[in-house]
Amino acid sequence: MKKHKGRALLAAVALLLAALWALWPRSAPAEDPSSRQVLSGERSQLDLALLEKGVVEVRCAGRSGVKLKVQITQPDGSDYNYDLNGAGEWERFPLTQGDGTYTVKLLEHIEGDRYAIRDTYPLELTLSDPLSPFLLPSQMVNYTGDSEAVRLAGQLTALAKDDRERIALLFDYVVDHIDYDYDKSASVEPGYLPDPDGTLAAGKGICLDYAALLCAMARSQGIPCRLVTGYAGEEKTYHAWVEVWCETGGTVDGAIPITAGAWSRLDPTFVSGGHRSRGILDFVTDGGNYETLYIY
Repeated sequence: MKKHKGRALLAAVALLLAALWALWPRSAPAEDPSSRQVLSGERSQLDLALLEKGVVEVRCAGRSGVKLKVQITQPDGSDYNYDLNGAGEWERFPLTQGDGTYTVKLLEHIEGDRYAIRDTYPLELTLSDPLSPFLLPSQMVNYTGDSEAVRLAGQLTALAKDDRERIALLFDYVVDHIDYDYDKSASVEPGYLPDPDGTLAAGKGICLDYAALLCAMARSQGIPCRLVTGYAGEEKTYHAWVEVWCETGGTVDGAIPITAGAWSRLDPTFVSGGHRSRGILDFVTDGGNYETLYIY
C-alpha cells in the first residue's frame, strides 16, 4: 500500500512540475540594456544583439515629428516595410528568409508618397537555428513574458504531451473564443498592428488579430510559428493565417494535417467563421487556395 501511495505522490509531483514548466514563458527574451550591440546612423540606431536569432531592433535617434519607416530588403530582393514609432522606443523586426544578405534602412517621410533614405545598415545573417526568428516576439507578433496571451497559453497546454497537441489546444481556443469583427474590418487602416492581449480582452478581431494571437501563444510555448499574409480564395482576398512547425505530426480537429518537421498551415479565422463546417475544413486544407506574400 505504501508503494502505491509513493508512486501516486511522485506522479502528482511530476504533473505539477510539468504544469509549472508549461506556464513559464520559454521564449520571452530578457531585456538587458547592457547586452545591446548598437550601430548608430544619422537618424537611427540598430541593435544586433539578437542578430544570430534572426531579429533586429531599431529606434529613431531622439524624438521625431515626421513619419518614419523601416525597410528591410530580403536576400531575394523583396522589401518589407514597417512603420517606426517617432518616440525613440526600440521595435523588433524579424529577418525571415534565413541565411543571407539583408539591408535595413530608415526612411523619413518627405511629402505625398515620397520618403528619403536616412540610414542604411547592410547585414550578413547566419542563423544559430533556422527556426529562431519564429520563436521570438516582434512588431507583428507582440507579447512579453507577462502578457495574458502567454499566461493563458501555458495554462491551456500544461498537460499536453507534445507540440502537436499543444498547437491543437491553442488553435481550438482561438477558434472558439474569438469572433470576427466586421466593423473593424471595414474601418481598419494601413499599418494596423495587432495586439494579442487586446484581442483576448475584446473577444473579437480581424484575420491579423486571429493570426497574431495564435502566433504569440504558440511561440511562448516554444512552438515555431510564423504569421503569413497574402491572398486567399478565387477572389484573392487579402488575408492572414499562420504556419506552425511541429516535430510530431497528426491532425488538428481531425482534419487539418500537421506534418512532422515541416511548416503546416492553420487558418483560425476561416475555421472560426465557418464553424468548422466540412466545406471550410476542405478549403483550409487545400494549399491551392492560398498565395503567400509576406512572412513575419
